[in-house]
Amino acid sequence: MNVRAPAGLKTSGRALWKAVTSDFDLAEHERRLLVEACRCADQLDELAAISAAEGSMGPDGRVHPAVIEARQQRLTLARLVASLRVPDDGDVRPQRRGAARGFYGGMDGS
Repeated sequence: MNVRAPAGLKTSGRALWKAVTSDFDLAEHERRLLVEACRCADQLDELAAISAAEGSMGPDGRVHPAVIEARQQRLTLARLVASLRVPDDGDVRPQRRGAARGFYGGMDGS
């Protein structure tokens, strides 16, 4: 099922959206995760362009803020994609849904 991409996505975001939605039917909460992952992908492109234009070091000799933010965006993107549990081409694992992590009762187990 190919669901129309949200407005505002750019090249990488649209590509990620299409790749996932063309093969998987997502619940609403999964679509929200995917939207944020697509936005991260687009943001990474913008940060890469800034780093390419201005260099990886700032004028003060420190790492350019775009490089630092790109690292954070990569971590966020990886976590969002992992949360979707979308298998890659060679992965035969089905999507698994998370469940509650355990019983939240009182100290005495009730």
